[in-house]
Amino acid sequence: MGRSETRIAGKEGCMTSADLKTGIVPATTEALAGELARLLSPAAVVRVREPLAKRTTLRVGGPADVYAEPGGEADLRVMVRFAAERRLPLLVLGRGSNLLVRDGGWRGLVVSLAHPCFCAIELTEEGGRLRCGGGARLKAVANFAKQHSLGGLEFLEGIPGSLGGALRMNAGAMGSSIFDRVISVRFMDLAGVTGESAPGQLGVGYRHCPGLRDRIVLDAVLQGAPAPREEIEERMNQYNRKRWSTQPAAPSAGCMFKNPAGIPAGRLIEELGLKGTRIGGARISLEHGNFIVNEGGATARDVCRLIELIRERARAERGVELETEVEMVGSDE
Repeated sequence: MGRSETRIAGKEGCMTSADLKTGIVPATTEALAGELARLLSPAAVVRVREPLAKRTTLRVGGPADVYAEPGGEADLRVMVRFAAERRLPLLVLGRGSNLLVRDGGWRGLVVSLAHPCFCAIELTEEGGRLRCGGGARLKAVANFAKQHSLGGLEFLEGIPGSLGGALRMNAGAMGSSIFDRVISVRFMDLAGVTGESAPGQLGVGYRHCPGLRDRIVLDAVLQGAPAPREEIEERMNQYNRKRWSTQPAAPSAGCMFKNPAGIPAGRLIEELGLKGTRIGGARISLEHGNFIVNEGGATARDVCRLIELIRERARAERGVELETEVEMVGSDE
């Protein structure tokens, strides 16, 4: 929505789709939200001026003009077509990890697959395979696999995100990446058309998946490896001990930069003497140089200034161009 459009100062909505269907609010943002809500099922949720800081693991960022949770695939199809027809910028939000929302927020529509219908995890008829919804928490996927004595997915337990977001960036930890375990991905494109692809058709690479950039993950089939539950649990415990001994507990977006050739980003930042550097409420973690943490009251601007400081020092002193792993979205104003 453009800067010339009417806004009501201080107006922050917390309305369900049913609420919006019964009233008319004379402001462009609220009117758009009401129009969208009238097209959706009663299970859908629509809010205006929804704070996104509380929906990201870094805990920074401004509000979404319109925030919506579809109650099923039919609602999601309505939402993506609504955004396309009205030229609204569309952001699909998972669990908010690996994401930096700028302080101006998102001037358009944010869609979250938070409804339980997008979070289901079940065994398939094929042995050792799980079908997991795009909104399923990775921790829940790992624990479900453990309960059914399926190994190979333990590394997902400590990644604070959803399956859809993890697939979009080919998330990984402990030497494994999620696409190592993917059989197929079912998705919806921005025209509302559904499809299904194998990993080889999606252009999967290190921390990115171009084939999913303009598609929304509905669900995916993951391959587990039969193993005793006790062994799976022990591996998960080992991973957790390693994670908590090397990574900060304070709010963060996860690893800020992709590892450049020849050296891990965290080690490079440590060698540059930048660990502990603070701007405002944001700080480069003392535990791990590739994490920027929110120590309370940080703004997205604080975090962005630290990112640029790190990149400038890496470029000037080591000739290394650091690329962010965290996705930065939204408006500065």
